[in-house]
Amino acid sequence: MTEDKTGAVRRGGRRAVLRDRNARLYLGAVLVSGFGTSAFWLAAGVWVKTLTGSDGLAALTFLAMWLATPFGPLLGTIADRVRRKPLLIGVNLGLAVLLLSLLAVDSANDLWILFAVLVAYGVGGVVQDAAEAALIAVAVDRALLADFNGLRMAANEGMKLVAPLAGAALCVRFGGQWVAVLDAVSFLLAAWILTRLPVTEKAPVRDPGTDGGGRWAETAAGVRALWDRPHLRALTLAAGAVMAGAGLGSSFLYALVDDGLNHSPAFLGVLYTAQGIGSIAAGLLAGTLMRRCPPHTYAAAGITLFGTAVALRALPYDATALACSVVIGAGLPCVIIAALTAVQQDVPTELVGRAAAGANALLYAPNALALAIGPALVPVVDHRLALPLIGAAVVAVGAALATARAGRGGSL
Repeated sequence: MTEDKTGAVRRGGRRAVLRDRNARLYLGAVLVSGFGTSAFWLAAGVWVKTLTGSDGLAALTFLAMWLATPFGPLLGTIADRVRRKPLLIGVNLGLAVLLLSLLAVDSANDLWILFAVLVAYGVGGVVQDAAEAALIAVAVDRALLADFNGLRMAANEGMKLVAPLAGAALCVRFGGQWVAVLDAVSFLLAAWILTRLPVTEKAPVRDPGTDGGGRWAETAAGVRALWDRPHLRALTLAAGAVMAGAGLGSSFLYALVDDGLNHSPAFLGVLYTAQGIGSIAAGLLAGTLMRRCPPHTYAAAGITLFGTAVALRALPYDATALACSVVIGAGLPCVIIAALTAVQQDVPTELVGRAAAGANALLYAPNALALAIGPALVPVVDHRLALPLIGAAVVAVGAALATARAGRGGSL
């Protein structure tokens, strides 16, 4: 990168990203597919509830889509065995066809089709995330990766503010099949955008250390790419711990709104909107902040903000709850963006897919586990005690991350 380009990046990373054709096209694909995905994820539960009247079955839709997450390192090997751009196009087209099969669902007896599609949808999403991380690592200037990942986060969070409501309304008015069609169209458009991405990829290079070892040896190489780099290990472990705290904290939101703030459950929508606004702001500022401080410092600061806001949420005031939601939305993405950017910048290109999938598994599997455990704690632990304890634990994770880096130990 020339000196002039470096200066331009330092002065305006977001503008530099938007001037980069690869980044611009890819962000367009993220916006399109993100809208469809956000709409479908909520509508799937509404659809099941409408067909069966069961809250439990409706909740299982989220579990079905998360089932593949712990297998990220294994699924991520696919992204490192083939060229990533054709793989992404194929996954988008495959998910579009898969979703159209839901046109056959019109009664509770057909729910097995919906749940099978949801599980396959989750598998496709894990492969897609791994291939995206690997492709972006070579398609976008490495000096712009933090800005790009921040803008990608902002785009996704922006879609979450509008798409779920649109999907739920469409589901209630016309049926879940039409939300599936909407999502399928979004994947088709994303695939078309990706065909225009002017990326020349080299043929995949097999890690010489995995010769003769098969898929498991390749998976292990991706895990080692994270674990053998102390700074990546520290970031991903911290991110997983924070996401577990986020899952536990969200379990107490109904109790907070009902018992603490004396509002109906609909007030959750206001809190989630405030949180989304915070996340959009965090995404827009990520690149600028990461150029001014080391990734661990940036991540630790975000974790500390997040944990403090979770603890203060226990206070019975609307203004506090809204302010804390904004801070939570701003703080939580920091460690996620820092971890993903570090993987893309520091892991060899031939291992990025597996390493990114492994990092995502460490990030999101604890969140899913916490979401499963949290509801059992709500009846026995008062939210005014639980939220401060969760917040304090998260702040301790941030302090451990900052201390580990300061001490050059690189691990938690």
